[in-house]
Amino acid sequence: MDQLITGLLNGEMRIIAISGKEMVQGAQDIHNLSRVATAALGRQILMTAMMTALQKNESDTLTTILAGDGVGGNLVCVGRPGGLVKACAAFPEAELPLKANGKLDVGGYVGSQGKLTVARATGAKEPYVGTCPLVSGEVAEDFAQYFTVSEQTPSLVYLGVQLRADSRRVLAGAGLFLQPLPDCAGETVDAVMGRAAAIQSLGAGLADGMDLKAVLADIFLGLEIEWLTEILPALRCDCSRDRLARVVVSLGKEELLDMMETDGQAELTCRFCGSKYLFTKEALAELLREALEHKNEC
Repeated sequence: MDQLITGLLNGEMRIIAISGKEMVQGAQDIHNLSRVATAALGRQILMTAMMTALQKNESDTLTTILAGDGVGGNLVCVGRPGGLVKACAAFPEAELPLKANGKLDVGGYVGSQGKLTVARATGAKEPYVGTCPLVSGEVAEDFAQYFTVSEQTPSLVYLGVQLRADSRRVLAGAGLFLQPLPDCAGETVDAVMGRAAAIQSLGAGLADGMDLKAVLADIFLGLEIEWLTEILPALRCDCSRDRLARVVVSLGKEELLDMMETDGQAELTCRFCGSKYLFTKEALAELLREALEHKNEC
């Protein structure tokens, strides 16, 4: 079962961690992700889920977009409070050879040239949008750079997706996000940075069946961790027929009339979950009528 936990490290650093094997496997199943796409989009899903822990209102949404020059094209994740995430990739089935060290070429899939965009919608008229050039396309480094440059909050980010060598099955999805609080002592920062090698073992520990808190206790042995919240994150789309109907209406009168005359219907597929919504000629006519009535009332 996936798990997202938040807490304080030595009372001086925010710590957010996730075990998200099921979320990553779900994305692979929906989009038929290649091995390298699973690792890349999986890392972004894990990070987006952890970032939802920073949201304050139930209506807040968070969108992260990796737009690099790699073979994967744009990777998009949308997060909602409670660790709920939906995700898609422009070219989910694109594959790359392993790197010389035997690891998946996530940087090649995402690309090292491009930008990371984070848009936060909090109910205000305009969402807050921050961007940052990609560092490596390895995802974790790119998000760490984003927080340092765009939000002026130096952060440590670890993201890892473990896959079976002989298949695409996901063994573990692991993420760790650390941010120093105001007045955090330099000694605490140094102590955490000294655990960099141990932090890299988080994914392997989860793949071996260890509990998330137990792995973190081993990594930060000697430092105090106070856990504050624990939730069950999930890969979950919020699409609906009404939402897709609004998309149809947004195409405009001429496009709607063309659909009715040429095809006699319209079928829309949600790019995040693959759900299909069929609108018959009669349904299109009703949507057009309601749209014109609303326009006249305005």
